[in-house]
Amino acid sequence: MEYNETNQSTNLTRSEVHFSIKDWAEDDRPREKLMQVGAKALSTAELLAILLGSGSRGESAVQLAQRILGDAENNLHELGKKSIEQLKKYKGMGDAKAITIVAALELAQRRMDTPVRDRLKIMSSSDGYHCLAPHVAYLPHEEFWVLLLDRSNKVLVRRRISQGGVSGTVVDAKQVFQVALEYLATSIVLCHNHPSGNLQPSQADIDLTKKLKQAALFLDIRVLDHLIIAETGYYSFADEGLL
Repeated sequence: MEYNETNQSTNLTRSEVHFSIKDWAEDDRPREKLMQVGAKALSTAELLAILLGSGSRGESAVQLAQRILGDAENNLHELGKKSIEQLKKYKGMGDAKAITIVAALELAQRRMDTPVRDRLKIMSSSDGYHCLAPHVAYLPHEEFWVLLLDRSNKVLVRRRISQGGVSGTVVDAKQVFQVALEYLATSIVLCHNHPSGNLQPSQADIDLTKKLKQAALFLDIRVLDHLIIAETGYYSFADEGLL
């Protein structure tokens, strides 16, 4: 639609015509932009606009966010001092939006006040066993787990990949490396349990380990170990020279 100095159908001047975020190019929408390039690529106003969700008639969420930040001298500490009632004075701001902003800023403050958790470092097969045994050692069925580690061998996350029956579980390599790539893991420790108590690896266990190790090489991810865990203890492929 073309606009002259006034729009014939709405009688709005050009300066009064605003488009909602949904009308913007996809790359300019805050939510889509965050998903595509990450939160750090967004401006403070764009992040605030995501919390707002929408603006008001004649003003997008980003424009409303810019106005709120401008009144706070573009300083989040100053914005954090504003009460719910003060925020509600802005056109388009109701209880829900004001509460969301106050809650988000309080969470940010609490995050700053929370000490960084000292993550477990895996230095041996015993470390891996003690990290995973509470999850799998006493199960009546087989499960396959993976420990994801960073460059310092500190645990990023432990994740169950599959669950099976008494005698086995199916492991999809794509799922293993999907989660490894999701967390940008540098190395991984594989693990599954044997409900029977037999700690010796089957030929299928050996073949699976070789398959996963080969696949990991192409992704520049190291397979540090494969642990078989049972009530009686554990078996380490690395300790036994099978990796």
